Amino acid sequence: MQKQLALSTLALCLVLSLMPSSASAYREYFTPEQKGRLEKIQTVLVDVLTITDKGGVGAGALAEVVAQRLNEAGYATVRDPATPHDVVFRVKCEQRKTWEGTTATGGDADLPDAPSRLWKGPACQLTYLLGGMKIKWQKEVRTEFEDAVAAAQAAQGADPGLYAMTKLQEALATYDFPLLLAAEWGHADRLLNMLDSPDASQARKIKIMSLLGEMQADEALPKLKEALKNRDLAKQAILSMGNLSKDGIPLLVDLMNTSPQIEIQAAAAKGLGQIGGIAGDASVVLPLLAKLQDSKTDWTVLTEVAWALGKIPDKRSIQPLYDLDKKLQAIRDPDNVILKKLKEAVFWSIKQCDTWDQFS
Repeated sequence: MQKQLALSTLALCLVLSLMPSSASAYREYFTPEQKGRLEKIQTVLVDVLTITDKGGVGAGALAEVVAQRLNEAGYATVRDPATPHDVVFRVKCEQRKTWEGTTATGGDADLPDAPSRLWKGPACQLTYLLGGMKIKWQKEVRTEFEDAVAAAQAAQGADPGLYAMTKLQEALATYDFPLLLAAEWGHADRLLNMLDSPDASQARKIKIMSLLGEMQADEALPKLKEALKNRDLAKQAILSMGNLSKDGIPLLVDLMNTSPQIEIQAAAAKGLGQIGGIAGDASVVLPLLAKLQDSKTDWTVLTEVAWALGKIPDKRSIQPLYDLDKKLQAIRDPDNVILKKLKEAVFWSIKQCDTWDQFS
């Protein structure tokens, strides 16, 4: 029986380790040739189209903003299609957005900047072409108002179409599409350069670190370690490290055990679970179990420890999880949200680790 349990646990671990993570899956649809093209992108052709109810209008100001934003990310930009370029970045801005087809649900399609079927107001749709082929990356920037005519009248603007274009231009000036493109194209070096920029806001740094983690950019580890010194950036740095290589394990274990901040301990535990799950590395199990069995561990941290153990199914976790579950079930406090979350985490992880019933 024990042998069968060990084999079933090992099989599940193997399956989980072979499954592509969401962080790496986003580039799997590219062919090897396309990936090679992406890596070499230096010059971007900026193609901007602006349409109002009265027809097309000058796109120069919008194109200038787009080019400037791309320049900030280190890309060279051109406007003439005859000029050599590596990729075409297309921005279509309309006073009344035209729906260009369905978008798959789930993943990026559910993000706030994904194209919206319901939105009929002013919007810019952002896409790019690689080797003449439209890639299935699409973002949408919208104004705060849906009716440009009413908004222009309220602002005492002369022309609703021009007013809408002005507001879309302002939105493009703040929307961080260059970061998203750099991540999409696999340019971790450009993201790291922007992370170092003295002009980068805290929110932008957090976004960059998040993208580096999603990209599984191991070269970002030194910068993420450095970010741990900044209390406002430390949590995101730890979460991003959880998507990187095994090199971050000792540091995350140390943070989980020694940080005076509960949220940092919890983030470190979560990061260990991510690394263990992605890399199939069971070396994180013992430090997580030690934290699980430490009576001084805060419940918030304990919750992340429990979730983490479930991501790395291991027979050594089974009894400690059952022991904790027994203690928790004896506590009756239906209004305690933290306790409820902890119970859910422990229950889920038991199901992941104790697979005897599932495989017998």
